[in-house]
Amino acid sequence: MTSPDRMKPEAAQAAPGSLYASRQKVYPKAVTGRVRTAKWLILALCLGLYYTVPLLRWDRGPDLPDQAVLVDIANGRLFFFFIEIWPQEVYYLTGLLVLAAIGLFAATSLFGRVWCGFACPQTVWTDLFMQVERWIQGDRNARMKLDLQPWTGEWLRRKLLTHAVWLGIAMATGGAWVMYFNDALAMTPRFFTGQASLEVYVFFGLFTATTYLLAGWAREQVCTYMCPWPRFQAAMLDENSLVVTYRAWRGEPRGKAKEAGHGDCVDCRACVHVCPTGIDIRDGQQLECIGCGLCIDACDDVMGRLGRPRGLIAFETLTSLAASEAAAKPLPPGPQRQACGMQARRPQKLVRPRTLIYAGVLALVVAVMGGAWALRETTSLAVLRDRAPIFVRLSDGGVRNAYTLKLGDKTRGVESYALLLDGPAGLALSVQDAGRDAQGRPVLATRPDGITQWRALVTAAPGARLPESVPVAFRLVDGQGRTAIRTSSVFLGPKP
Repeated sequence: MTSPDRMKPEAAQAAPGSLYASRQKVYPKAVTGRVRTAKWLILALCLGLYYTVPLLRWDRGPDLPDQAVLVDIANGRLFFFFIEIWPQEVYYLTGLLVLAAIGLFAATSLFGRVWCGFACPQTVWTDLFMQVERWIQGDRNARMKLDLQPWTGEWLRRKLLTHAVWLGIAMATGGAWVMYFNDALAMTPRFFTGQASLEVYVFFGLFTATTYLLAGWAREQVCTYMCPWPRFQAAMLDENSLVVTYRAWRGEPRGKAKEAGHGDCVDCRACVHVCPTGIDIRDGQQLECIGCGLCIDACDDVMGRLGRPRGLIAFETLTSLAASEAAAKPLPPGPQRQACGMQARRPQKLVRPRTLIYAGVLALVVAVMGGAWALRETTSLAVLRDRAPIFVRLSDGGVRNAYTLKLGDKTRGVESYALLLDGPAGLALSVQDAGRDAQGRPVLATRPDGITQWRALVTAAPGARLPESVPVAFRLVDGQGRTAIRTSSVFLGPKP
């Protein structure tokens, strides 16, 4: 009987006149080795952080959330341990996203699709789902046989148990996600008693469904058809990037292990059987390859059992691969060709124009974000001038503009500032419901970790000769007479 993977090329062909080919299910085989061990460690680290970070506590004082990482939408705050970001400081998040993007570009230029193969959420959760499938339904051959069997009680038991565990993992994933936006310890009992908000249940259901569908059903189709990264990763890679490659100069021509005149590849297809996207790495660089390196472990295991050197499939640069191929080409298969090809390999060139550009951009972004954080003001003053009406003509002939002042304080203490108006002579400042200091200046008090709003009136005396538009500035002065913050605006009046 022909195995499903050997039927794949013919079965995957579209019907005449059709542009669509039905999906051929991939049955990855379990494998052990150094790469697989590294992937398990990274998987455990990623999932451990994702599920446990919402439970970490951080004391910020009374009346403040003690969850270490929290997106507090209700109060407009993002808490990350000792860092607190306000809505108007969203540029910090933008900087982090830019930093992450450039870092991903740099990592790809050096190590290929290391993100896709080891740390991408789709890869991590799919790995977990496939392991559950192996525990319940068996390894590759057992799963293929199970899918060919009629619907018996045993078939139904294994399938239902698999999907039940998948749903449990997906629900834990959705539950952990909503905890990043709500206090985890306080929300958990409300969630299970039906007292949580509708938004919590909606996002819980959304992330449960997407995790279950993408990791349980879509799998490699997400990487092949839905993810944009494979489409433009070629712009990130060059001949010095480390990628998963098949050393054809050593493996070809293929043949049985006991036959003379053949390369080291015995065409066992072990590399194909373990591939989570179902490709043959021996066909060269392919869009579907996520760079997970499991084919390396599978091939090394076969080479070890045959008593041949490991590394027929390995992480290699295209430059090194081409050098080995050129050196080994004149030699027949055997130990001499193996030694010659390996000796011709070239070390990876880490410092090159591409990596220097990425390093420079990363350093620039870090410097800009660090400078912005170091110069971060704890007090802010926003001035909004009334637009309707533009100005008011008073009964005595004076002209008045009204302003809304929003005073933000990012500290935990109450501060008081005198408000001054910088502008031409003839303008008077008053603030509704504000006290005054000994010099008669309006005094504005802040609200700890909050925003206070004030109504300010600027009046031009009767007979004052002012242009139609006059630049003015509102200035906050602390108790020592130092200017804490200054915000510009404009005073409008009738045409002269």
